[in-house]
Amino acid sequence: MSRIRVDMTMSLDGYVTGPADGPDAPLGTGGFRLFNWLDKRNDPGPSGEVFAEAMATRALISGRRTYELAGHWGGDHHNGVPILVLTREVPDEAPPGTVRFVTDVAECAALARAAVGDGVAMVHGAGAAQALLRAGEVDELDLHVVPVLLGRGRRLFDHLTAEQVEHVELQLIRQVRTREVDDPGQHVLHLRYKTMPG
Repeated sequence: MSRIRVDMTMSLDGYVTGPADGPDAPLGTGGFRLFNWLDKRNDPGPSGEVFAEAMATRALISGRRTYELAGHWGGDHHNGVPILVLTREVPDEAPPGTVRFVTDVAECAALARAAVGDGVAMVHGAGAAQALLRAGEVDELDLHVVPVLLGRGRRLFDHLTAEQVEHVELQLIRQVRTREVDDPGQHVLHLRYKTMPG
């Protein structure tokens, strides 16, 4: 069965970027601190295993802002998987590689599910994650919680109201932590939640 999984790194106070994120600073001021754990992505330890699992997903859903700030990933996020970009407007220019722009959340989710078969579609970007949560299209959330406080920036769940997510119940199905003694600067807690019928 297909799964749509939000995959986001965040600070302890809920930010996925620092303040003033933009083309010259995609992670905002201080936001680079969130991704020190990715230095371990090629290691056989917990963070390397989590990263490898993310790279084994079969499609990517991204918000338009994330897609643009990431430099379009050069048209290939990983392994040539389909990239579905949720956007309010489809640009005139043809997208690179396997990219497709989609304006409807339900259609985007359906395209992703069809692309992955019994696999997983990964979601990047707070805007896309929020839109899919509102629509009831998120099956799992992989949250990589880094023990830093950013204080300002873009929060993962910023614009969701109680009414929009009253149908969302979460069950913790995996918890993996790195050992802080190995390298305090790369400590992270990997949490996976399954969405349950509310």
